[in-house]
Amino acid sequence: MYAVIKTGGKQYRVQPGDVLVVEKLDGEPGADVAFGDVLMLGDGDAVFVGAPTLAGASVSATLIETRKGDKIKIFKKRRRQGYRRTRGHRQVESVLRVTAIAGEGKSASWDGTVDLTTKAVLDARARNLKLAEPGLVVESAPKPAKAKAAPKKAAAEAAPVEAVAEAAPAAEAPKAKAAPKKAAAPKAAAPKAAAPKAKAADGEAKPAPKKAAAKKTDKDA
Repeated sequence: MYAVIKTGGKQYRVQPGDVLVVEKLDGEPGADVAFGDVLMLGDGDAVFVGAPTLAGASVSATLIETRKGDKIKIFKKRRRQGYRRTRGHRQVESVLRVTAIAGEGKSASWDGTVDLTTKAVLDARARNLKLAEPGLVVESAPKPAKAKAAPKKAAAEAAPVEAVAEAAPAAEAPKAKAAPKKAAAPKAAAPKAAAPKAKAADGEAKPAPKKAAAKKTDKDA
């Protein structure tokens, strides 16, 4: 026997024992949930269709957990504009176990036991990991205290007194004065005598002065 129900603006085809993931519903894990919006019932060849719902028909389920679904990425881009935006979204959803269907004088139920183990715990078991139970606070081990370094003043005071006594006379001894340097002998600067230019010999012939060129007249032309 199966039924078509409506919840969260969506339609689902369910049977007793099915695990159903729907939009978020109020309630704690283990609470009973009843759906009254049954659109159709089917049992073998008999099919009952509502207009829009079947009066008196209902589907019972048990709430297992309320969790966040898989992340959906929203990417927007405008070409040649340098515009890129990426956003993520995780829809809150509820997980149910369908236990019974009743309506039109017929009924069907599931004889199993509802397991309230969450998906996170099942995934951790599959990966051989340990997951802390909800509400359990895991106390971390206290960190060892670090040894603080001794201050410099205290280390100086802890030095032996003898070392201080030996260093005292060495510090009090006056330093020997350095011998004065001998004055350097002054260098005798020899006066440089300018060599007189030799006069031209009397016997040398002086160049003859150039004659002025004769002026041209109209008669010569």
